[in-house]
Amino acid sequence: MQLPCNRSSMPRDMDAGMRQVLVLNASYEPLNITTWRRAMVMMIKGKAVSLEEDSSHKIRQGILLPTVIRLRQFVKVPYRELPLSRRNVLLRDNGSCQYCGISEEKLSVDHVIPRSRGGDHAWENVVTACLSCNILKGNKTPQEAGMPLKKQPRKPLSNLIFQTNKLINSGQHTEWRKYVIGW
Repeated sequence: MQLPCNRSSMPRDMDAGMRQVLVLNASYEPLNITTWRRAMVMMIKGKAVSLEEDSSHKIRQGILLPTVIRLRQFVKVPYRELPLSRRNVLLRDNGSCQYCGISEEKLSVDHVIPRSRGGDHAWENVVTACLSCNILKGNKTPQEAGMPLKKQPRKPLSNLIFQTNKLINSGQHTEWRKYVIGW
């Protein structure tokens, strides 16, 4: 089966982020992000339906480029724990210091309750901090140092939130907000 489009029908200056499509399960739960071509194939085969479309990009014969699709059949996905890593903490905190809010400096990971004082190395106890705030806080709690947190650290729901976070915050695919929990 041939797609109702060809490479020449897509604008050459189209941003790679605009070619991405959010895939929802039949229960409207976000599953992953795919390409617009894969999304079109799933729609043509009847495996998915388009929920949101980009009105500024027509493919051919009045067909709009999908930005959100939903699968017709429910797909059971096994739960996988998101690993606690420096990269994932930086992504969760949007690359900004959770004490002063700055994002231009080199960032580190800080334990809210220091490990030397019984704090765990867990999602709920680590935040992103700039080096100056991390040194200033030292071996104290935020209350003792007089440095309140911008937001309480929480364990992220899924890795997909990290992927969508960047595109939503950049102004691309703001329509994804209503399908991703936590916005």
